[in-house]
Amino acid sequence: MASKDSLADSTLAVHGGERWPKPDDAITTPIAATATYTFRDTAELVAFMEGSVQREEYGRYGNPTVHALEAKCAALEGTDGSLAFASGMAAVTTAILALVKQGSHVVLFRDCYRRTRQFVTTTLERFGVAHTLVEPMDIEGLSAAIRPETKLVISEAPTNPYGTVLDLDAMVAAVKKHRGVKTMIDATFATPVNLRPASHGVDLVVHSATKFYGGHNDALGGIVAGPAHLLSLVKEQRDVLGGIMDPHCAYLILRGIKTLSLRVARQNTSALAIARALEGHTKVRRVWYPGLESHPSHGVAKKLMAGFGGVVTFELDTDLAGAGRFIDALKIPRIAPSLGGVESLVEQPALMSFFELTTEQREAVGIKDALVRYAVGIEEPEALIADLRSALDVLE
Repeated sequence: MASKDSLADSTLAVHGGERWPKPDDAITTPIAATATYTFRDTAELVAFMEGSVQREEYGRYGNPTVHALEAKCAALEGTDGSLAFASGMAAVTTAILALVKQGSHVVLFRDCYRRTRQFVTTTLERFGVAHTLVEPMDIEGLSAAIRPETKLVISEAPTNPYGTVLDLDAMVAAVKKHRGVKTMIDATFATPVNLRPASHGVDLVVHSATKFYGGHNDALGGIVAGPAHLLSLVKEQRDVLGGIMDPHCAYLILRGIKTLSLRVARQNTSALAIARALEGHTKVRRVWYPGLESHPSHGVAKKLMAGFGGVVTFELDTDLAGAGRFIDALKIPRIAPSLGGVESLVEQPALMSFFELTTEQREAVGIKDALVRYAVGIEEPEALIADLRSALDVLE
């Protein structure tokens, strides 16, 4: 397993990126609840326009609370900087748009988040950006897919919902053979507590800050972290599209990050215990969790990650309706389409995300009717396991 010395810990989560003193000597970062900023006189305005004075101008371009979050996320990710967005998808789509143009080509691993895949295969296609889908973990397929016009390679680590961990070192080595191709990894499931993609040479790291970063299911946000020269392109695009994070959300996510390491450590431990308990149950066909030796990418996950995350996916030995009965029998987790918070959440992807498809269509994209995604919270693992076993009894 990776050394925790190279990853984010509680000291970094609490103190990383902090600036002192804060306004009014506050210990926490205040919320700058303003949409615009005033200039003392025209001389200051001219100096700002000329670039000799650095300050805020308008809320779509920046905010002190948002900047504080961006500084902390950069410290956690080990990058030059980061940019905060109104949602994870705003972060993903803006970063992609900043790096491609008509005639460009994007390589996307097939097991990426469905909305990212939809944006690349549908929206970008409309504007003349081609794409190639590569099978999960297929580095040879990646190499074969890259063309002279390729600008970006996109993946997740781990992926949603099956927890596949791409060998980032191998991916970066393959991509670096081609000049001008950038890499982007969505590391929402990992968090910088478990994995820092930038330390493996990845160009841009993306997070849905709604999930583990915020950790309390009360704020939407996205983060793009990376080198200054690429972030300047992404910021220019964000200034135009307007997807910057709200300062109130930035405050909530800043607060959540301070317990990130503690929460993720608990979720790592609980998720592994749950995965092992489920793997041995007669009513569970298969469990997908990168911490299990049975997972296809366990070896890579063990090499790259300090922990395996808080999401366990499993297929029950039943049908669509039976999986629904199991979920309804659970007492602790709530049925909801998210993850990474202090509350455990559960969903049946066939209903939550792929309801409009038939069983055959869902299976074609790898989603079984009896598939369950369990996002582990910070409750006692013994209580969660007991609840799962009790719910599995309804399938007897």
